[in-house]
Parts: sequence; structure tokens; C-alpha cells
Amino acid sequence: MSKSRNQIRDEMTGLLMRGGLIGLVAFAAAVAFMAIPRQIGRIWPTETVQTGFRGTGMDVISFQSANAAAVAANAAPAAAFPPQPPVADEALAGASAANADPLGHLTLRNYNRLVEAMREWVGHADLFAEEETYTTAVARSMIAMTWAINDEWDVHVGATGVTCWTCHRGNNVPTNVWTLPQPLNSWAGPSAMFQNQATPANYSTALPVDALQRFLLESDQAVGVHGTTPRNPGEAGASILATYQTFSLMQHFSNALGVNCTYCHNTRAFAELDQATPQWSTAQIGRAMVQDINNTWILPITELLPAERLGPAGDAPKVSCATCHQGAAKPLLGQSMLADWPELAGPEPVYQ
Repeated sequence: MSKSRNQIRDEMTGLLMRGGLIGLVAFAAAVAFMAIPRQIGRIWPTETVQTGFRGTGMDVISFQSANAAAVAANAAPAAAFPPQPPVADEALAGASAANADPLGHLTLRNYNRLVEAMREWVGHADLFAEEETYTTAVARSMIAMTWAINDEWDVHVGATGVTCWTCHRGNNVPTNVWTLPQPLNSWAGPSAMFQNQATPANYSTALPVDALQRFLLESDQAVGVHGTTPRNPGEAGASILATYQTFSLMQHFSNALGVNCTYCHNTRAFAELDQATPQWSTAQIGRAMVQDINNTWILPITELLPAERLGPAGDAPKVSCATCHQGAAKPLLGQSMLADWPELAGPEPVYQ
């Protein structure tokens, strides 16, 4: 039965309307695809920083929203009062303040401003109080450690230096510290005793959880994964276990600094260190510094800490790269607090 002219007209009108609706929905979806990522800052816009040779793609790409969050997370607290250059015959803290050691040589004004700030930085109101506490005993060692870092490891920390805030940031115990791991699979033998179980220590991978112990506490294991040929007998290279531990350490580096492999390496040729970036050398110095901190300063304070501050193996919480960096390529994004706190740059502060 043939259709009338009116029926054909109605059908064509319906098709045009449905097609227009579909087109409108498609257009709206396209606009949303372009606009929404721009608003939330996860796809567009991005920022890049070249870290290696030009033309090699050795750059770090980050989202502007993540960069803004990093700026907020790494804000350094302003000093309530500026440092006060000493004047002649000014009273020293050691003459009137109890438990002032090792800061007793400071003027009383500078001692009080520093101790007040330290109490806020580490969240201990009883720090350097008249009654001796374990927190004060630990603080004495940590002050000496801070001086040593700023003086002996300036090749790594540079003019930026470190203060108590660099690590603590208002917490009693800094975040991103670690203690000796317990065997995850004690029945599996030494090669798999510390791996194949996702934990925060290995960033929820199956990689070993003892990489920080191997590389940031012990000093006799080299970081390396391969020779130049695939597992040939007699060819220099690392064991499979050492390779796993190295990859676990690299996960730590990446997450601690908020960077990728190309921040230090030319990923076309990992073994060619003459193609690595200057950051590779900086990382080697930083690893040696962390080993020194943990062995020289952290292990000796174990006996000062109460049981609840110790790890399952009875050891003190140790530092890692993330303790200072906390997701930033440079701690506090390179901001130095030493101008406000010269008393922490070294035992003999220099006042401008």
C-alpha cells in the first residue's frame, strides 16, 4: 500500500528531529570532553621541564593542578619574629634557661624564638622544658644532626639546607619514615622472603619491601640491574633478587621526588651513565647522605625512644628520600628557611 504525501512528510520530519537530537548530544559530549579536563586540570593544561639532552624526550610532565597542590603542601611557615643579632653583654640562654644544651650559647631572645618554633614544628610542647623528657634528649641529637647535614652534606642540600620543619612539618614523627620489615613469606626462602606481597613499603607491587634497608641503611650493595648482554655466564651484572630490590628502590625514588625515570636516566640506554642527567649524580650523593644519617644519628637514639615509637623489630624510625622530599623534586620546592633560622645552619649562627 503506497504512503500518502503527508505520511512521507511526517516520517522525514521525525528522522530530521532524531538526527538533530543525536547531533546535539554528540556536540555536547565533544564540548564536555574538551572543557571538563581543562577545568579539573588533569589532562590540559600540563607543564614540562627538560631534564636531559635536547631531542631525547628526557623530561618530566606534570599537571598544573598537581603543581598547585604541591605548592600548598610545601609552604614553609613564616617566622613570627626575625632573628635578632646579638648585642654587647646580652644574656645567654645557658645562664637562665634549664636544659638549654646544646643551644645555651644563643642569646636568650634567639633561644626562646627558636625553641618556640621547634615546639610547633615537631608538635611537642614539652620540648626543652624545665623537666627533662625523652623528646628533649632526642631533640639534642637531632639538632646536632641538622648542623651536620647543613655543614657536611652541603654538596647535596646546597644553600637551601634543612631545618626541623623540612622533615617534621608539624608531626611528632615525620611522615615517610620506615623501620626494619618483617618477613612477608618466611616459608619461601631468602630470595622471596620480603616480596610478592603488596604493601605501602613497595607501593603495592610484588617487589621486595626490604629495598630501603638494603640501599638506605646498609652500604655494601650496589644499585644495578644488568650487564650489557642478557645473563651470559661470567658477564658482570646483578642477581635477580638484587634486580628486584633495585626496581623497588627506583619506585621509592620516583614517588619520593614526584618524578619519572627520565629525571635521572636516558631510558634508551640505562647502562650509559655518560648519558644520564646531573640529577643521577645528585641521587647517588643523596643516598650516601641518607645512609650516614641513619647510621650516625638515627640508630644511636633507639635507646632514647619509648617502645611505642619503635618498629616491630625494636628499631628507631629511619629516614628515606621521601622524609625530606615528600613528593617534591626539591624539599619545600627549594625554599630555604635558614635565613630566618641561622641557629640551625650550624652551631655558630651568622646573623645578617
